[in-house]
Amino acid sequence: MSQYILTVDQGTTSSRAIIYTPDLQVIASGQEEFKQHYPNNGWVEHEPDDIWQTVLRSCRKAMVKAGASASDVQGIGITNQRETTLVWDKHSGEPVGRAIVWQDRRTADICESLEEQGFASVFHQSTGLRLDPYFSGTKLKWILDNVEGARERAENGDLLFGTVDTFLLWRFSKGQVHATDATNAARTLMFNIHSQEWDQKLLDILGVPERMLPEVKDNAADFGQCDAEWLGRDIPICSMIGDQHSALVGQACFQPGMIKSTYGTGCFAVLNTGDQIRVSDHNLLTTVGYRLQGKTTYALEGSIFMAGAIIQWLRDGLGLIERASDVEQLTESVPYDQSEIMVPAFTGLGAPYWDPNARAAIFGMTRDTGAKQLVAAAIHSVALQSADLLRAMERDGVEVNTLRVDGGMVKNRGFLQALASITGVETVTSNTAEATAQGATMLAAMQLGHYDSLDALAQLWQAKEHYQPRLKAAERDALYQRWQRVVEKVRSESSD
Repeated sequence: MSQYILTVDQGTTSSRAIIYTPDLQVIASGQEEFKQHYPNNGWVEHEPDDIWQTVLRSCRKAMVKAGASASDVQGIGITNQRETTLVWDKHSGEPVGRAIVWQDRRTADICESLEEQGFASVFHQSTGLRLDPYFSGTKLKWILDNVEGARERAENGDLLFGTVDTFLLWRFSKGQVHATDATNAARTLMFNIHSQEWDQKLLDILGVPERMLPEVKDNAADFGQCDAEWLGRDIPICSMIGDQHSALVGQACFQPGMIKSTYGTGCFAVLNTGDQIRVSDHNLLTTVGYRLQGKTTYALEGSIFMAGAIIQWLRDGLGLIERASDVEQLTESVPYDQSEIMVPAFTGLGAPYWDPNARAAIFGMTRDTGAKQLVAAAIHSVALQSADLLRAMERDGVEVNTLRVDGGMVKNRGFLQALASITGVETVTSNTAEATAQGATMLAAMQLGHYDSLDALAQLWQAKEHYQPRLKAAERDALYQRWQRVVEKVRSESSD
């Protein structure tokens, strides 16, 4: 009898697969990193086949480690890096080029042009998003405009668009299913979050043929079958959800006002707003939190482009650390009010600034500045960016008292204490650091009939550690004001 759920967590720098029991016990996992491509300044790309092959190998590794055969797997859940854009041939499945990653800034000029034409409010009102290179729509427009023959092929119905979830589903089903879910669709700049449909007016503005776009489903739904060729038998695919929305589910933030923040490659704080579409006056995004049985739960989101990716840069770019785990010990003696402040705008600044032209800088270095000060400045920059998001939410009238956190960086207790102290908000970890994978698993388990409500799923969440702020309010405010001053210096430099 099938006893496991296989969950794919396809991220920006690696693909992971985890074998769960329906009550969310982890049995085994497999993971593979893959190469990042930077062909031009501000461009970030992935080879589509690297995404697919690392996912497939990770699934097989997890099954081998678990001692599980395909007959032991009841269903599959998929969660994924969002906004990353792929286009492939409908008949052969061959991509027209590399995937354009969410971090990629090549479409800044397109966004600026659309804004100059007065379209910013049109996109914002329909999608809840900003005209920013972050989102998929302008990436798709770029592909159609710049890949030879792509537009003609698309208009003839020969090309398909998808975010990573759609691409994986297409591959798993051997081309039988071209679909996405409401959360991934909501990040494309082409999906109307009010009507829950692709928006023809926006498609016309971007020049995107609707026939390229996938069907949009609920997050727990029948997404077809993983073909027997890949894992040994046909296995139903039961859930798909963008990674940050999946973490919202995995952290059981099912009530309006509950908030989670995930610290992976980037940092993403998502606040449940219930069935209300809440528009931010302070540059946060309005998005779909999740959609179940046709009912949409909305959210406010603040997006930071560089979090764990800064640690990767310290390791691979500067060679200051050998392992990510070195960070905690190296930085424990560095005070929060250190003279060095890093603004990690390696791929521009996300919320609440939305400045695609900003570039990274380090301020306040002295002769005493060494490896531990630079590493600490990097860690503190993630907490300071988080303070940006939480303060924006507070200015929007939302009182944030507790922050549920997950992602790779939460293994660093020094970071978690810095996060609580610099933001002034209690920080809570849960019984799993894998909230993203857990959310997709919970939804798959619901689709398979193991749970009949979100209340039942909420019982699975347990708090693990609590971190209280240690800075006085005056100290915290002084540090934050200094942070804002150096951010403005970076932004003024980018506008020259």
